[in-house]
Amino acid sequence: MKYVALVYYQESLIEAMSEREWHDLNQECIAGVERLTEQGKFVTGQPLQPVETASTLRVRDGEVLISDGPFAETKEQLAGFYLLEAVDLDEALGLAARIPPARFGRIEVRPARELPPKD
Repeated sequence: MKYVALVYYQESLIEAMSEREWHDLNQECIAGVERLTEQGKFVTGQPLQPVETASTLRVRDGEVLISDGPFAETKEQLAGFYLLEAVDLDEALGLAARIPPARFGRIEVRPARELPPKD
């Protein structure tokens, strides 16, 4: 079964890091992806650009409404995602616990849903 691990943290914590600390964190993430890939648990994933680069889109009554930034103001911002292959939620949580930004943010783990076949 596939699980999405959404990585959240306060961007202000990242901005306060030295270049060396940021580099080391990225290297930890790369090593973690390599480990997950070797175990056959990593499907895909990607870090995201900072929240100020976001746009939010809504469609209401056929009209497309676009605004800058995230939809909601929160203390933590969505920083990226991992799509994991796991036998159950317990395994997915164990895999997500090893995602390095979990040390100073949080990881939301949610089962992925398959769409029904096309009619």
